[in-house]
Amino acid sequence: MKNPFHVMLIPTLGCPARCRYCWSSEPGSPRMSIATVRDVVAWVSSLGKERVTFTFHGGEPLLAGADFYREALPLLAEGLAQANPEFAMQSNLWLLTPEIAEILAGYHVPIGTSIDGPARINDVQRGEGYFGKTMRGYRIAREHGLRVSFICTFTSQSFREKEEIVRFFRENGFTLKLHPALPSLRNDNPEPWTLAPDDYGELLVYLLDVSLENLGSFEIMNINDLCKCVFFRHGTVCTFVDCMGSTFAVGPDGSIYPCYRFVGMPEYVMGHVSDCPELADLAASPVGKAMQEFRNFVDRACADCPHIRYCRGGCPYNAMVPGHGTIGGVDPYCRAYHRIFDEISDRLNREMAEAPAMEMMCFGAPRPKQDKPGVMALMRFQAMKEGKRKR
Repeated sequence: MKNPFHVMLIPTLGCPARCRYCWSSEPGSPRMSIATVRDVVAWVSSLGKERVTFTFHGGEPLLAGADFYREALPLLAEGLAQANPEFAMQSNLWLLTPEIAEILAGYHVPIGTSIDGPARINDVQRGEGYFGKTMRGYRIAREHGLRVSFICTFTSQSFREKEEIVRFFRENGFTLKLHPALPSLRNDNPEPWTLAPDDYGELLVYLLDVSLENLGSFEIMNINDLCKCVFFRHGTVCTFVDCMGSTFAVGPDGSIYPCYRFVGMPEYVMGHVSDCPELADLAASPVGKAMQEFRNFVDRACADCPHIRYCRGGCPYNAMVPGHGTIGGVDPYCRAYHRIFDEISDRLNREMAEAPAMEMMCFGAPRPKQDKPGVMALMRFQAMKEGKRKR
């Protein structure tokens, strides 16, 4: 189960890569000090949370260097022992060294990295040589026992090569997690690469079929999470969860933002960790009120939508981009979300209507072998995996 309180730590917005559609890299960005990490410990401690996850994000978090993590991780782990902290990192892995890998392994830090498919496709989008540098870092991570997952960004260009991209992930045994290339409040870099909502919806339906056809041998995290949304009637991951008040990002200087995508924009600062603000103080800030405005807008605009309980209008950041920071609608990718949620719901309803009575009474009952795997089979598979993990 994911921890209910999540703090993204952004040690720097700098990054050695120059991805074509990047909106978050900021050359010359300052780097987080250990004093700021101590302020984070004091702030989170004052909130009295029982569980917390810290994700090191960026920019490129490995620019902070080995000494930063050698000090920061024990400060967070020991200073917040009462909150049972867990850690994660999102990195391109270019700067991963055996020294840093050993430090991260000591705190069981899983790493998410980005590969957009085979080198031919990836390096067009992320820059020449990106693929090779990331895969070198991946090998170092694996040699030190670090768990690495891959995020694949689908753009308006790579969408047309989805079959080759999926084949690359499947043949290499990589679990696939996808992001669409999205527009940004910070700059217009992503605009030529942005994946259109209708194409995103088509991509998700295609990946649902791929996931079911390869059940047990190839995993697509987004499809798992989308099916869980429909089946359990609530969201658990970014975009499909009401993240306000439970997710924050801390920039290099200690400024607090509602999400890492806002970091570096002064108008979206909610407070500062050195002041140990209460959650009510952050909610009362101008950006906190804007986030609440989105929540209220969704309650009105999506009241009749069958998916409102687990979609919640999508991402508030995405919703702010068309209005340059103001709320004038829900997440523009609503059409894509609606399409995949409708598809999953329709299939699930058909499967439940056709399922034998015994299967309806016992979620774990096997389906006849001649049946093609469906959404219920996927949920059974995930339930079994979760049961094994907990044992």
